[in-house]
Amino acid sequence: MKILRVARLCLLGPALLLLLPGVGLGQEWIEYVSREDMFTINLPAQPKVDEIQWKTEYNLTIPGHIHHYDTADSHYSVTAVDYSNVQQIHADRVRGCTLYPDQCGNPYVAELRGAMEYAAWQFLKRDGKVTYYAYGNTDRIEGRRLQLTNTDGSRTFAQILMHANHLYIFEATVPKNAPPPALFQQSVGFVDKDGGRIRYNSIYSNAYPPPTRVQYGPPAR
Repeated sequence: MKILRVARLCLLGPALLLLLPGVGLGQEWIEYVSREDMFTINLPAQPKVDEIQWKTEYNLTIPGHIHHYDTADSHYSVTAVDYSNVQQIHADRVRGCTLYPDQCGNPYVAELRGAMEYAAWQFLKRDGKVTYYAYGNTDRIEGRRLQLTNTDGSRTFAQILMHANHLYIFEATVPKNAPPPALFQQSVGFVDKDGGRIRYNSIYSNAYPPPTRVQYGPPAR
């Protein structure tokens, strides 16, 4: 289920609005919520959603979605990939294996722990120049942040996060000399099955039991 809410820009001055990539004066972005993939993000308009098959570092092909919206000069996307079954898939793959032990092991721990790094590697391999790569967290959920300058001068801003054994790649590309896509970057968040916003009281790492959550009121309808 997708929920759309209007993200009003009335608090931003007209001059700033004209500078925002993909934003015209008077345009209202939407707050886009995917309960199926359990995230929320601000976008210029309703995105398209495509099913994808994601190839993992250890050569599995697992399902996911890409939610994307494109303007004439900007690109916004969220890639969500479900890693929750990789332990069982790898176990089935090596069942009955009689090769040397290191060829018959189940690499699911490395698959899960390394999913963000492998996703980051896909950016590092691009033709553009990496100008920023660091640790970050969103609502105390650990992740990675990257910035690239592409060969045409456009810039790509990405956040990679792992939550509940799901990999998320939030990516925006804006034209040369345009400001960063702040409305997109600052709105990244996660929701539960009921659409309620998720934020933790301490740092969440996908490898460990989750900490307690900040308690909010019921989600807006």
